[in-house]
Amino acid sequence: MSTASEHLWQCYQQTQFLLTQPFSPSLSFAIITAHNPKGQHLSPSQNRLLDKQLQRHIQRLQYPYRALIGASNDRGHMEKSWAVSIDKAAAVDLGKVFNQNAIYFVDEDELQLVPCLVEYDELTLGKFSARVCLVSELPDISR
Repeated sequence: MSTASEHLWQCYQQTQFLLTQPFSPSLSFAIITAHNPKGQHLSPSQNRLLDKQLQRHIQRLQYPYRALIGASNDRGHMEKSWAVSIDKAAAVDLGKVFNQNAIYFVDEDELQLVPCLVEYDELTLGKFSARVCLVSELPDISR
């Protein structure tokens, strides 16, 4: 793996999640974004377009879903994402459709980093609830 790929994989392991309301710890769901496919930074307008495509795709699947933000610890990097009530295999397939290196999967509050396009082992990252920051509204990252 390249140094850039290794750096991204390390960053993925540090992600925090901004939510407007907590999830029940008994839920199982995937966290998927369409932003910055294959780790390449796109413009806000390009990311918005991809996000709308992902949202429409999720709606067609008819799974419950909710918006959230995946963010670096310093909030210098944020990506709109979707928590989707979907099984892990289907979530990985959806991540691949949207050219994502990885998705997150939460099962009974255990957060997993699951590769889609990269050749890394799946990692358990601890409690999802420990990485949640509740906010009154999600930040506008479209600029």
